[in-house]
Amino acid sequence: MAGAIIENMSTKKLVFLGFSVLVFQVISIMVGALIAPSPTSAIRYLATKCINRHRARGWLVPWGSKRCQQVHSFDEPLAKTLDANDIVFSVHVPLPGMEMSPWFQYLLAVLQLDITFKMINQIEDDVILTIDAGLAYRDNLMSEWTTKFHSVEQRPLKCTLAVPKTYENEGRFYHCEPIPLMELSSVAHKYFLINLRLPVNDTVNTGIGEIKDIHIVGIHQNGGFTKVWISMKTVFTPWIFVATAWYWYRIRLTGRPPVLLEKLIFALGISMTFLNVPVEWFSLGLEWTWMLLFEDVRQGVFYSALFCFWIIFCGEHLMDQRLRNRLSAYWWQVGLVVFGSSILLIFDLIERGVHLNNPLHSVWASDIGTKITFIILAGISMCLYFLSLCHMVRCVFRNIGGKIQRLPAMPEARRLRYRGIIFRFRFLMLVTLACAAMTVIFFIINQVGITPLWSSLLLFYSAFLTGTYGMWNLYVFTIIFLYAPSHKHNRKSGECKHTGITKEKITGKVAEE
Repeated sequence: MAGAIIENMSTKKLVFLGFSVLVFQVISIMVGALIAPSPTSAIRYLATKCINRHRARGWLVPWGSKRCQQVHSFDEPLAKTLDANDIVFSVHVPLPGMEMSPWFQYLLAVLQLDITFKMINQIEDDVILTIDAGLAYRDNLMSEWTTKFHSVEQRPLKCTLAVPKTYENEGRFYHCEPIPLMELSSVAHKYFLINLRLPVNDTVNTGIGEIKDIHIVGIHQNGGFTKVWISMKTVFTPWIFVATAWYWYRIRLTGRPPVLLEKLIFALGISMTFLNVPVEWFSLGLEWTWMLLFEDVRQGVFYSALFCFWIIFCGEHLMDQRLRNRLSAYWWQVGLVVFGSSILLIFDLIERGVHLNNPLHSVWASDIGTKITFIILAGISMCLYFLSLCHMVRCVFRNIGGKIQRLPAMPEARRLRYRGIIFRFRFLMLVTLACAAMTVIFFIINQVGITPLWSSLLLFYSAFLTGTYGMWNLYVFTIIFLYAPSHKHNRKSGECKHTGITKEKITGKVAEE
């Protein structure tokens, strides 16, 4: 765009800007490395086997003054007299002497089963586990439990035995995949109680083997990381908002309609501001069960704006004047972004939307592979998009190389000016590619999910998250600032108007000479 700050800014000021951005980027990384703790914590709970002979309604508590009647092992004489339907597995979250906090943001619960191998009671192929699950809460240790959710859910049970299935290997444990149980989008209460029952009859829970114990792994976001994350959002929100408003003000001062790239930069600033707004402050005092859905929508809007900007940013520097400034020229790449974003949005609305009414439901339990289908379609569209983006970047650099070869034939002043502009643009393209790579990695990690084991291996995972988030804000700010109309260009235009000299007169005079 002619007249942008990137073309008129002195090299000294540009170097100072680049150094300042680099310093803020290092600060963003160091905040995660030195201040923020690990993003998540996982606590493993061993479910207590409570006896409920008459299957009475009510909540069975594993410890405390009102703890339930228990059996420690199914090999005990008392357990031999019980039916499988008389056992309720009870878990109190958190452990004794601790309490939950709204700073934890969310709570995930994952089941891990200890199942022993028996020749006469083996796990069948493609077996379905039926779980009668309930969740209750309270805010002090003396009050009664309040029912929050209750549901009967089904989960696929996938287990393997590492040794041959012979009588000599009876008593060995199966290796079973973790089973997603629950996802709470708000931790608004101090104590939670989970009661699980595995109902057994002629058609339900047959062929699931001999279950010895049930473990529940509770995963939540660390409160310390939440404080750092919200603080960063609070700092970046006014910064990007003011920069976006200033950018649009400078566009309006030009007195002409904004071009396509200018509109995309403005939309990018708005989407970054939308992602930054720290609404999490309000969720600390309110039970907003839709926060995870809202956060996914905000990230989706930002991803869409960023991906569209990259395509048009490359295309506007590649296409000739006849095709530029037309969104229809990018229908293929923008269509892929819209398709992929729509697929992920639809699935997210289905998954998170159901969790608003029933956090025990899981789309992963579907036999039709709905989630896999959605992820594959979105993944294919994103792969095609990035192949197209890489091709456009290659063409841009090849086009720049052709212009560099024509520089020696230009006058010295013009040659130096064009050489500086080309160098700045090539450097900005390399920064864009680095930002794209980090964004893709961040996107994949968010979709696949970070397990507690994986995050413990990634010692600098907090630094990666805060660094990537800071990079987005710094990149958007840099683009907004460098591509805003320069006051030097506006001043020159005003001088020409004041003296009555038009662009056509100047062009004609040069032609006569």
